[in-house]
Amino acid sequence: MIRIRDGEVQAVIDTGCGDNCRSLVYRGAEYIHTPADWKPPALAGIPLLAPWANRLDGESYLANGWRYFLNSSLGNLRYDANRLPIHGLVLFTDRWKIKRQDAASVTSRLEFWRVPEWMAQFPFACAIEITHRLADGSLEIEMAMENLSDEAMPLCVGFHPYLRLGSSRQTWRIKIAAREQAILAAKKIPTGEKQPFEPGWLPLEDKSFDDVFSRLTGEEFAVEDGKRSLSIRFGPKYTTAVIYAPPEHDFICFEPMTAPTNAFNSNAGLQHVAPGAIWRESFRITPQ
Repeated sequence: MIRIRDGEVQAVIDTGCGDNCRSLVYRGAEYIHTPADWKPPALAGIPLLAPWANRLDGESYLANGWRYFLNSSLGNLRYDANRLPIHGLVLFTDRWKIKRQDAASVTSRLEFWRVPEWMAQFPFACAIEITHRLADGSLEIEMAMENLSDEAMPLCVGFHPYLRLGSSRQTWRIKIAAREQAILAAKKIPTGEKQPFEPGWLPLEDKSFDDVFSRLTGEEFAVEDGKRSLSIRFGPKYTTAVIYAPPEHDFICFEPMTAPTNAFNSNAGLQHVAPGAIWRESFRITPQ
């Protein structure tokens, strides 16, 4: 565990389990949902979703005109309730290596290309660096993804922050900074159709979210309960937001994504990293 601190804000990064930010404390209050008895395969903290974020619509995907098939016998795929592959391959890996560290930041590197069973599922040689940095009362999480292969690398990655206020969701209101919502099929895969969405605040109460939003306004997503609040602002290369808030839990996830769910197969909003290039972007979480 790596502990970083800047003034009244401190964070804990678990480089031995997915380089996951397991704690963000401001003035003694915790803002990240990580149960005391947490352990994989449950999700908590701020896990990285790579080399694909959220669901694929089956056990294959398209890239550069080729169809690649996933190999379930390798035992490294995670499935949702409908047995769709979800959230990539690196959620809990201990292969992260610390590159730089000081009192308020830590940078870790994952050399994806070194792991044959990962490359068998996603044959694009790449390396990922994540910097967790505290400054000005916020936690900034910056990711750099380097394409070491000779072909353009499709990019559909993101993070899954589990955010909490320490109170009942019945008292929360949330701000959704998006103008468009994807219409989803029964298995939570976008159909390609979209509907307008009015950005702004609404009470959370008993509402359930597992939804995909686009046309982001550039403002922050936020949650507040009248006493505490937390906002998250995406960098511009995070073009999609997934909001996840099951009604039985007192947490909400505003997930920064580079593309909509299933973009490998739909090609909708899919970004690419050129051979030898590095894609870089960040998002910022501010507790109050």
